[in-house]
Amino acid sequence: MVAMSGGVDSSVAAAMMIDAGHEVVGVTLRLWGGESDSGCCAVSDVDDARRVADALGIDHHVFNLGDDFDRHVVAPYVADHAAGRTPNPCIECNRHIKFDRLLHRARSLGFERLATGHHARVVERADGTRRIARAADHKKDQSYVLHMLDQDRLTGLELPVGDLTKDQVRARAGDLGLRTADKPDSQDVCFITSRHGRDDFLRRRIPLTPGRVVDGSGAEVGRVDAVELVTLGQRRGMALAGGAGPRYATGVDTSTATVTVGTADDLLVDTTPVDRPVWAAGPVMGPVLAQTSAHGGAVPALLEDGLVRWEVPHRRVAPGQSVVFYDGDQVLGGATAG
Repeated sequence: MVAMSGGVDSSVAAAMMIDAGHEVVGVTLRLWGGESDSGCCAVSDVDDARRVADALGIDHHVFNLGDDFDRHVVAPYVADHAAGRTPNPCIECNRHIKFDRLLHRARSLGFERLATGHHARVVERADGTRRIARAADHKKDQSYVLHMLDQDRLTGLELPVGDLTKDQVRARAGDLGLRTADKPDSQDVCFITSRHGRDDFLRRRIPLTPGRVVDGSGAEVGRVDAVELVTLGQRRGMALAGGAGPRYATGVDTSTATVTVGTADDLLVDTTPVDRPVWAAGPVMGPVLAQTSAHGGAVPALLEDGLVRWEVPHRRVAPGQSVVFYDGDQVLGGATAG
């Protein structure tokens, strides 16, 4: 089974699995019933996937997992914002939808392997365990958003485009005459439209609270239209008075509708508390490389029980964001910043 999002990567993944001699069936997930113009949930994406499957000569099916998507991705996204946290819906979609509900369905239908178009690799270590590893194209690497995959989920998982650069993927799609060859990559959160934005999406689901902005001494220096929309480290979108230099959100308290701001140095911390750890093959403690955003770099840290201790002071991680742990290019696991 190949998960076909309607994009070029999953289109080429399907073609590569056919070339490898597998009997392939394409599946597209219908996840979001609302408006979508910036991600992989639009009706046009389902149509693109179906047409690619036709061009490749394989069967194509659509699975409706909208209720699961609402329950495990959209509802937590809204709840996190209401609590002043910064969610990562793409990670939750991978955790609960693609590599839980879809994987379970693939196995129940008798498929031996599940392939996706993620830019990452699956490697086998000397002890026989498997790990997610960085893609050949580090600029497109998606290992960070796949950190929740354990040995059970890694069994039978294929990531065919992980050894290719994005340019090579598009070139293969062009050679095959696939309609997705020049299709732009999906951007942002698929259920947030570029036309209406996050503000409108949340305002229709939760009350958004105007708040005050204070400095480190507690003096009021500005206002925000909605504290629920402020993210730790944010610089723009706050009406601040005076100040000699850039100021950033260093704290968000939705219970008092207060945002605290400070300098870039005020964002630096020696440790980051984490919870809800997940591991590729058993818990890890001690020296690791830790990455705090999908396109950031991994830096040395010491992993303790419930705490990441940075080798050098590190920018504060917004609560709700993932901290992913690496051994070189291989993912050890990850946790959620508290």
